[in-house]
Amino acid sequence: MFFLSFLLLLVPLVSSTSRRDMLRMHKAHARYVDTTPITGQFDSVNAGPYSLLNDLWGEYNATSGSQTSQITSLTGNYVAWTTTYTWIGGGPDQVKSFANIQLNDNINQQLSAISSLPTDWQWNLSNDNVVADVAYDLFTSWSPGGSNVNEIMVWLANVNSGPISANYNAEGQAVPVATNISLEGHTWNLYSGSNGVNQVYSFLLTTSDTIQSFSGDIYSFISYLIDNEGLNTAQYLTCAQAGTEAFSGTATLTT
Repeated sequence: MFFLSFLLLLVPLVSSTSRRDMLRMHKAHARYVDTTPITGQFDSVNAGPYSLLNDLWGEYNATSGSQTSQITSLTGNYVAWTTTYTWIGGGPDQVKSFANIQLNDNINQQLSAISSLPTDWQWNLSNDNVVADVAYDLFTSWSPGGSNVNEIMVWLANVNSGPISANYNAEGQAVPVATNISLEGHTWNLYSGSNGVNQVYSFLLTTSDTIQSFSGDIYSFISYLIDNEGLNTAQYLTCAQAGTEAFSGTATLTT
């Protein structure tokens, strides 16, 4: 199951409502949802405050492959979904797809207006003999809906993959710009580099562990970048997603 929401400084209720209270408020009865599987490159389906995006944006980098994604339930604002992919060929560092759940409500807010991004996410990956990651993926811009300036990723799993980085060591491993950062009950390394379009900040666990059940505040990672990497609070959060980047192999992500 997955949940993500905004708490805004612009809303008076926020000052008297804790993150735990907000999560409890969103737990309710099952709601109707379209459970039709989607397979097309940019197919999507809406569910409450979210959209499920198949997002096979790099499929042409593969020799062959496909991906099918599906929403399975919506209870309050908790959404359950699954994706199954097979990707063969192409470079091991080339993303083929990013099946993800995207938050649509209250998006395009200035970072200075956001007080919290409470989230719950429980997930399972059927096969670790793949190249993939499981991550939150956020984008900022200088204007609502504008061109991407920064991408902020929080990796809950690094499955034989690696982040974008400006520097790599002799073994080809990404070199972090900051280490042993304590956020939301876990310890992270921060990597920074450009994807050719925008700056990418990636928080990865300092160990090879994964977090298959995460409950916390994603805004803590934005706050760290504001305080330590010069992220400007005048920028807008234009996109908030969570899903799995698939590079190669066959697996099913259930969440």
